[in-house]
Amino acid sequence: MSSAVRRAARRRTEEDEHENSERWMVTYADMLTLLLVLFIVMYAISQVNTSKFAELKSGLATAFKNGQPSVLTAGSGIVGGESISSQQQVVGPNNVTLPQLDQGAASPSDTNAAKHEIDQFRRIKAAIKASLKSRGLDGSALFSIDERGLVVTVVTNELVFAGNSAALENEGVAIMSAVAEPLRSIDNQLQIDGHTNQQKVSTDPYPSGWELSSARASSVVRYLIRHGGILAARLSAVGYSDQRPLVPPSDPRSITRNRRVDVVVLSKLPASAAAQLPALGRAISDVAR
Repeated sequence: MSSAVRRAARRRTEEDEHENSERWMVTYADMLTLLLVLFIVMYAISQVNTSKFAELKSGLATAFKNGQPSVLTAGSGIVGGESISSQQQVVGPNNVTLPQLDQGAASPSDTNAAKHEIDQFRRIKAAIKASLKSRGLDGSALFSIDERGLVVTVVTNELVFAGNSAALENEGVAIMSAVAEPLRSIDNQLQIDGHTNQQKVSTDPYPSGWELSSARASSVVRYLIRHGGILAARLSAVGYSDQRPLVPPSDPRSITRNRRVDVVVLSKLPASAAAQLPALGRAISDVAR
């Protein structure tokens, strides 16, 4: 091979080696570009639109505070607001000082909505009382308002349920029939609560008051579905045993008053508005809650 040919071949080899040795720079440049894009995106999403955040915070606070101080009250974070040092302080577990957030006043819209629902509950109460009176059962139910809604209390004396029994007696059937009639024309959800009194007596054949109170609530639910014309999807049953007395156990009336079934016409309001129902509904309550 001539010297000229060898020199040309060597020059091509050197050029190829030079080109291959610098290809890593292309990959490195691509990586830097991707990192730059990543940092730009991270910086962009870290910028908070304060007006939108304030709207979100207000909406969530209204939905979740349920009449309690909201954890979404403005603090000293990136959006601004009242600093922790300016809030009231409470002592938590292990003597840790925690901020106590202020509870905001009820909004006018919540108050108006609660007043409107109280008016609806007043009409439902009047309709149930009229239905009971027409059957000669006037005074068989008491009415009260709590944050859940309108509570219709039926004292479960021996004429409604026999001792340690969850089967409705004839008078119990008549009372539930009278109560069910006005409830068919509304669309509120209904919760049936069973309660026992605080007497330490046998609940046989039920193991405890929990099973007896739950069975009585379920018995009322079954009656309302089968004979009261109430859709099953509107009903639920809860047993509370003796844990939610209507009157103190020391009161002589506790033996009968605390042994009861409650038909609760559940509120349709959000929690912030429903929290005002007990105060606004005192005028139509027969019992204190």
